[in-house]
Amino acid sequence: MFRNAARALGVAGLVVVSVLGAAAGAMADGAGPAPSGSPSAAVRLEYYVPGNRLLVAGDQIGFAVEGMAPGWDRVRVTSPALQAPVRLAPVKRGARESMELDGATAPRIRPGLRAGTYPFTATSHGRTVATLRLKVASEDTAEIYRFVVGPTNAHPGSDTPASVRPGTDVRVLLTDLRPASEDALTVRSPIFSDPVTITTGSTDDPGCKCDDPGTVYAGHARVRADVPEGRYTVTVVSHHGRQTTRQHVTVSGEPVGHGPSWTAVGAVAAAGAALAAGVAIAVRRRS
Repeated sequence: MFRNAARALGVAGLVVVSVLGAAAGAMADGAGPAPSGSPSAAVRLEYYVPGNRLLVAGDQIGFAVEGMAPGWDRVRVTSPALQAPVRLAPVKRGARESMELDGATAPRIRPGLRAGTYPFTATSHGRTVATLRLKVASEDTAEIYRFVVGPTNAHPGSDTPASVRPGTDVRVLLTDLRPASEDALTVRSPIFSDPVTITTGSTDDPGCKCDDPGTVYAGHARVRADVPEGRYTVTVVSHHGRQTTRQHVTVSGEPVGHGPSWTAVGAVAAAGAALAAGVAIAVRRRS
């Protein structure tokens, strides 16, 4: 199960790293521990974050070591990014897979840690058996799950379509798994005549389960009917100006016709009334 959870991290952009050392003489089953200071080619240090989310300062994190030689008894995982070392032991006597001895107090990345890449080292009896390096984001980092611009009648779980036609009514959705205290965000793009406001609790939110457990910002707009065909950037700034998220939309095809606006209809009606009045006056004068 741990292996599956670790693999899933690759989808979220967190890659499980196995450092395969170049220790001479490293062998498979029955081999002794690797030389001091060299990771073993057969050992893998894996990790997972609950929910397969972005690794952020203050988060819980789990570890496992696989491929240890039979008879191993303990491994210690250390890092300048950890609040405290993590102790691992075999899941059962003679097993290569591990379990955490401190499961009741899940290890944490240090709160307030600066964003960066940090080393993690697994040692057994003073010997390095595996290492990895992980990117850690700061606590105020957004985690944008999806940013979608598409027709209002598109399936709520679908991603941005290959293209939209000029004049199309579109729905704009952004889901943030780590939102800041913001109720509204502003979206800008050359495909819109004006900035578009997306809000929480919007009626444009399709209520898709794919957005759980994030915060959804939604709104709608109309693509300019005169926008030339091409690929355009859509940008939203969140987290009080600290996070910029971009999406790309292709505009192609014939413009969508929406008929004359109410303003145009009113203007035509007023012009018609004025013309009719003028004709009536002219007729009366002739009479």
